[in-house]
Amino acid sequence: MLAIKNLNASHGVIAVLHDICLTVKKGELVSLLGSNGAGKTTLLNTISGLMHPTSGSIDFAGKRIEKSPPQAVVRLGISQIPEGRKIFPYMSVKENLFMGASTRAAWGGRHAMFDQVSELFPILRDRQNQRASLMSGGEQQMLVIARGLMARPKLLMIDEPSLGLSPAFQSQIYKAIETLPGQGITVLLAEQNAHIALEISNRGYVLQDGEIVLEGTGRQLLANDMIKQAYMGV
Repeated sequence: MLAIKNLNASHGVIAVLHDICLTVKKGELVSLLGSNGAGKTTLLNTISGLMHPTSGSIDFAGKRIEKSPPQAVVRLGISQIPEGRKIFPYMSVKENLFMGASTRAAWGGRHAMFDQVSELFPILRDRQNQRASLMSGGEQQMLVIARGLMARPKLLMIDEPSLGLSPAFQSQIYKAIETLPGQGITVLLAEQNAHIALEISNRGYVLQDGEIVLEGTGRQLLANDMIKQAYMGV
């Protein structure tokens, strides 16, 4: 579904990504691991068209998209959940969700999708008329994931969903993420929390200083000594 080859990207004159090669197959849940500043968010932003690479290619479902604007990338079926729970604070929960139905097809099916995401996170139906800023951090994370799903994506990219959350909310959110491939949604998951991400991943890549330094199945990476030392404190 997604094939990235020799991708390079920069913030101004500072090179951030270096010859990234990465694939995600349809129906997979793939983790992108790395510490803060490793380049995970830059990579997701480049895939979604918020940034353009200096060189290399991004192929999505047989189409080259590295020069496409964000709105075109969304229409093709890629949705990104940003780090930091960027909600519309003064809108209601339901209004926030409807903002995610940004394509014509998604808007037409917004009520059906609202029912679907409410099954994934029932609290959203209970709080649908409440102002989003009044939700807890964990509830807001559920809201932004559901808002991304409202676009009816083929590929959902999620950036640091466990950041700043209690273990209880982390568990609840990851249980929901784990179900998405079974619903026909391929997932690329950027995380610092290697253990929780790899537990549910088919495969994973480790990003360090803008380079892929390790890749393997979820089980292989969980057993890797470098991963244990760098991300699990073992």
